[in-house]
Order: sequence, then structure tokens, then C-alpha cells
Amino acid sequence: MTPETDATRPPDPQELGPQMAEVFASDPDVIGVLAEELGPGPFALVCLFASPECQFDELMKAAAKRFGSAQVMGCTTAGEIGRAGYAEGRVVAVAFPAAAFSATALLISELDGQDAQAFGDQLARERLTLAEQNPDRPNAFAFLLVDGLSLKEDILAASLSPALGGIPLFGGSAGDGVDFARTRVGLNGVVAQDAAVLALVRTTLPARVFSLDHLQPTDDRMVVTEADPKARIVKSINAEPAAREYARIVGKDPNQLDTFTFAAHPVVVRIGAEHHVRAIQRVTEEGDLQFFSAIDEGMVLTVANKQDIVAHLDAELTALAEPVAPLSILGCDCVLRRIEAEQAQSVRALSDTLVRHKVVGFNTYGEQIGPLHVNQTITGVAFYPPREVS
Repeated sequence: MTPETDATRPPDPQELGPQMAEVFASDPDVIGVLAEELGPGPFALVCLFASPECQFDELMKAAAKRFGSAQVMGCTTAGEIGRAGYAEGRVVAVAFPAAAFSATALLISELDGQDAQAFGDQLARERLTLAEQNPDRPNAFAFLLVDGLSLKEDILAASLSPALGGIPLFGGSAGDGVDFARTRVGLNGVVAQDAAVLALVRTTLPARVFSLDHLQPTDDRMVVTEADPKARIVKSINAEPAAREYARIVGKDPNQLDTFTFAAHPVVVRIGAEHHVRAIQRVTEEGDLQFFSAIDEGMVLTVANKQDIVAHLDAELTALAEPVAPLSILGCDCVLRRIEAEQAQSVRALSDTLVRHKVVGFNTYGEQIGPLHVNQTITGVAFYPPREVS
């Protein structure tokens, strides 16, 4: 029997799957360190999830030069998910080897004035071209990074779906720690606000897009009776001042509502047969409630109870590992889940679960799944060894 050489041996599935690297945002050579950890490539796509502590503009420009043949996309975060689970002050890179992936990426600038029809036509053309050029890569998904303070994620996700031709979409809203002041996205050295980046990816590897939350609706309901949908602000609930009425229903002091309260007492809205979180971001100076996602008058909100976040995540990711465990998982995890874990002192346990199931990515101001923008979920894509999962 002739011994295998490097040129003839079958590729290691781990080498075909996405590669991960991590570095402190304060490192003087962030991109150099990441590039050395990722290896020589070549890569079809490189994603950068960057702490707001870093110089994001310089980071994206340096990455575009260093990974010149790849599409290089990135965003600022509300926290990172790295090799030890939850992290802060880091830059996490996920690189997709060209041996198993092909990608094209588009910058969607000025979300407020975007011509949805024209962009939809362009997206459809890009999708068809990528498919025609990669007939040997039958599995596809779309990955979206969007300005988390744009207030346009709902409209954007809904407008993208028709042009994707059935390709599953997931993504996350860029963050700014817990400051909610400035979020940015970037593509190939260009950085923008009020913008989004969409990557279309085809691969030889089986890939499964998913969305998980650990919430169960209760019988406690409230009706939005006055709202400013454009600003995602609810002024009154049940014909009472919004913050005061929400506090009454969840049994809290209206003067002490904060991010921890909102994470602990989420509200959901029913869409079809499913419930989706409409997370509250803050109380305004006027006593109104500002939400992370779409809200409107007449909407019925239901208070939800939480399952154990660690046990639920472990069970759901274990289910994703049937019949075979993923090579890796790229995840977009809502910052409210992280805040909940901090409040429950279960950050370490949740991090260990993420590590055990090979999840990397970032904490978001919201998540996208298909045509929906949601909150308090983890969305992502799991990659499997070739021919193991259909």
C-alpha cells in the first residue's frame, strides 16, 4: 500500500471548517496576531467581532490589506464569544477556508434611504451568480451584520428575504458594550453607521441555521395603547403610562426599572404559532419604554417566564449535535442573555456550555432569523463534517 502524502491524503474535516482566532483589542498588532493564529488560508470570508475598545476603522482597513483575497466583514460588539466563552475587550476572528467555502458580500449603506427594490434585484443577481460559479457547493446561508442603533433591522430583514430565494438568513445587530452610543459595521476596509453588511456563503459542508430562546409565555398580557413605531417607543400600556404599567404587571418599583429588570421580565409577541421577544431597552426621561425591535399600537404583549438558561442552551445545542457533532458554530447571542447570566451568577456555566459546543461569535443588540428581527435569542449556523448531515 502506498503511504499517503500531504498532497494525496483526504482533507481533515477540522481544516475545512471555520477557523477561529482571538486577541486583546489593546494589542498593538491585532491583525498580525489574528492572521498568524488563523494560518495561511486562503480564506473566502473573514468575520471580525470587535470590542468597542478597539480602533474599529483602523482594524478593518488593516484586515482588508492582510486578507486581501477574502471578503472581510465585521462589527463592534456588546461582548465577544471566544475560546473561553464570554469575553470582553477582545477581537474575535472567524475565517472560512476557500477549500470549502465561497462567499460574496454587500455593504448596505444609508438604511433610511435604501431603495429596497433596486437592492433586492442586485442581491438576487449576486445569489444566482454565486450559485452558478460554485455548483459543487450545494449548501448556502446568508449572514447579516447591521447597525444595532439604526432602528431599521426589522424592515431590513423583511426586505431581504424575498431576494434570497429560500436561502436561510441569520445575523446580529452590532453593539457598543452597554453604552448604546455608537455601533459600526464594516466591509473590505469601508466602515459605516446606519448600514449593514450581508454575506452570501456557499459551502461543501452541511450547514444548519438555527434560533433558540429559553422563554415561555405566561397568561399576563398587556396592550400597547399609544406608541411611536418609528422610534420603537411605547408611551402607554393598557391606557396607562407605559413604564408604570409594565412595572405594576411584573411587580416592580417603576422608579427602579433597569436593564436587569427587562432581562429578567421579558415580553413576547405572538406571530403565527410562535412567540418572539420584544425586548425593552430603557425607560425614557418621559417615562416611556423604548424597545430593541418593532412595536406598534394595538400589539398584545405577553410577559414570559424563563427556563434555566444554561440547561436550556445545553439541551438545544446537544440536539443540534444529532446525529453528529458540529465542527463549529457561529453564534449571535443577545446581550440581554449575557446580562441575565450575570445577574444569576451563571456566566461561567454558560461560557463553559458555549465552549463545549464549539460556539464562537459575539453579543448583539438584537438578532435576525429569516425575515424577523428578534431579541433575547441566540441565532447561528452549525457546520458539520462532509456527508454526515443532509
